[in-house]
Amino acid sequence: MPKDLRISVLLDFYGEMLTDTQRETLDEYYNQDMSLAEIGEERGISRQGVRDSIKRSKEQLVEMEEKLGLAKRFQEVQGALAEICDCALEIQELNAGDIEGIDRSAQEIIGLAQKISDEE
Repeated sequence: MPKDLRISVLLDFYGEMLTDTQRETLDEYYNQDMSLAEIGEERGISRQGVRDSIKRSKEQLVEMEEKLGLAKRFQEVQGALAEICDCALEIQELNAGDIEGIDRSAQEIIGLAQKISDEE
Protein backbone atom coordinates (compact mmCIF):
# COMPACT_ATOMS: atom_id res chain seq x y z
CA MET A 1 0.00 0.00 0.00
CA PRO A 2 1.72 3.23 -1.12
CA LYS A 3 1.74 5.94 1.53
CA ASP A 4 -0.30 9.06 0.86
CA LEU A 5 1.64 11.67 2.80
CA ARG A 6 -1.27 14.12 2.91
CA ILE A 7 -2.82 11.73 5.43
CA SER A 8 -0.28 12.98 7.98
CA VAL A 9 -1.61 16.50 7.45
CA LEU A 10 -5.22 15.36 7.68
CA LEU A 11 -4.35 13.44 10.84
CA ASP A 12 -3.13 16.71 12.38
CA PHE A 13 -6.42 18.40 11.56
CA TYR A 14 -8.94 15.65 12.19
CA GLY A 15 -7.13 13.04 14.28
CA GLU A 16 -9.06 13.88 17.44
CA MET A 17 -12.26 12.89 15.65
CA LEU A 18 -11.02 9.32 15.20
CA THR A 19 -10.95 6.66 17.88
CA ASP A 20 -7.74 6.36 19.88
CA THR A 21 -6.91 3.10 18.09
CA GLN A 22 -7.50 4.59 14.64
CA ARG A 23 -5.44 7.67 15.43
CA GLU A 24 -2.58 5.67 16.95
CA THR A 25 -2.51 3.20 14.05
CA LEU A 26 -2.38 5.97 11.45
CA ASP A 27 0.29 7.76 13.44
CA GLU A 28 2.41 4.62 13.64
CA TYR A 29 2.05 3.95 9.93
CA TYR A 30 2.38 7.48 8.50
CA ASN A 31 4.40 9.40 11.09
CA GLN A 32 6.52 6.71 12.76
CA ASP A 33 7.00 4.77 9.51
CA MET A 34 6.15 1.42 11.07
CA SER A 35 5.27 -1.44 8.74
CA LEU A 36 1.88 -3.13 8.70
CA ALA A 37 3.48 -6.24 10.19
CA GLU A 38 5.09 -4.26 13.02
CA ILE A 39 1.82 -2.54 13.89
CA GLY A 40 -0.07 -5.83 13.71
CA GLU A 41 2.42 -7.53 16.00
CA GLU A 42 2.22 -4.67 18.49
CA ARG A 43 -1.58 -4.67 18.46
CA GLY A 44 -2.07 -8.42 18.27
CA ILE A 45 -3.90 -8.36 14.93
CA SER A 46 -3.06 -9.55 11.44
CA ARG A 47 -1.25 -7.46 8.86
CA GLN A 48 -4.46 -7.52 6.80
CA GLY A 49 -6.43 -6.27 9.81
CA VAL A 50 -4.05 -3.35 10.15
CA ARG A 51 -4.32 -2.60 6.44
CA ASP A 52 -8.13 -2.63 6.58
CA SER A 53 -8.14 -0.39 9.65
CA ILE A 54 -5.79 2.09 8.00
CA LYS A 55 -7.87 2.10 4.83
CA ARG A 56 -11.11 2.81 6.73
CA SER A 57 -9.50 5.48 8.90
CA LYS A 58 -7.92 7.12 5.88
CA GLU A 59 -11.30 7.21 4.13
CA GLN A 60 -12.80 8.89 7.19
CA LEU A 61 -10.10 11.58 7.18
CA VAL A 62 -10.56 12.24 3.47
CA GLU A 63 -14.33 12.46 3.92
CA MET A 64 -13.92 14.95 6.78
CA GLU A 65 -11.62 17.08 4.64
CA GLU A 66 -14.07 16.97 1.73
CA LYS A 67 -16.86 18.19 4.02
CA LEU A 68 -14.94 20.67 6.18
CA GLY A 69 -11.94 21.68 4.06
CA LEU A 70 -9.82 22.80 7.03
CA ALA A 71 -6.50 21.55 5.68
CA LYS A 72 -7.13 23.10 2.27
CA ARG A 73 -8.12 26.40 3.86
CA PHE A 74 -5.03 26.34 6.08
CA GLN A 75 -2.77 25.85 3.06
CA GLU A 76 -4.53 28.68 1.22
CA VAL A 77 -4.10 31.04 4.17
CA GLN A 78 -0.42 30.09 4.52
CA GLY A 79 0.10 30.78 0.81
CA ALA A 80 -1.65 34.15 1.03
CA LEU A 81 0.42 35.13 4.07
CA ALA A 82 3.62 34.25 2.22
CA GLU A 83 2.50 36.45 -0.69
CA ILE A 84 1.72 39.30 1.72
CA CYS A 85 5.22 39.03 3.19
CA ASP A 86 6.76 38.96 -0.29
CA CYS A 87 4.82 42.09 -1.29
CA ALA A 88 5.84 43.92 1.89
CA LEU A 89 9.50 43.02 1.28
CA GLU A 90 9.20 44.28 -2.30
CA ILE A 91 7.75 47.57 -1.02
CA GLN A 92 10.71 47.90 1.34
CA GLU A 93 13.16 47.25 -1.50
CA LEU A 94 11.46 49.73 -3.82
CA ASN A 95 11.41 52.35 -1.07
CA ALA A 96 15.12 51.73 -0.31
CA GLY A 97 14.80 53.54 3.01
CA ASP A 98 13.70 56.81 1.36
CA ILE A 99 10.56 57.15 3.47
CA GLU A 100 10.91 55.82 6.99
CA GLY A 101 7.16 55.33 7.50
CA ILE A 102 6.93 53.03 4.50
CA ASP A 103 9.69 50.78 5.80
CA ARG A 104 8.12 50.71 9.26
CA SER A 105 4.67 49.88 7.86
CA ALA A 106 6.05 47.18 5.58
CA GLN A 107 7.90 45.63 8.53
CA GLU A 108 4.71 45.76 10.61
CA ILE A 109 2.81 43.99 7.81
CA ILE A 110 5.46 41.26 7.73
CA GLY A 111 5.32 40.90 11.51
CA LEU A 112 1.53 40.63 11.56
CA ALA A 113 1.51 38.09 8.72
CA GLN A 114 4.10 35.98 10.54
CA LYS A 115 2.09 36.20 13.76
CA ILE A 116 -1.04 35.00 11.98
CA SER A 117 0.95 32.23 10.30
CA ASP A 118 2.31 31.06 13.65
CA GLU A 119 -1.22 31.02 15.17
CA GLU A 120 -2.75 29.00 12.34
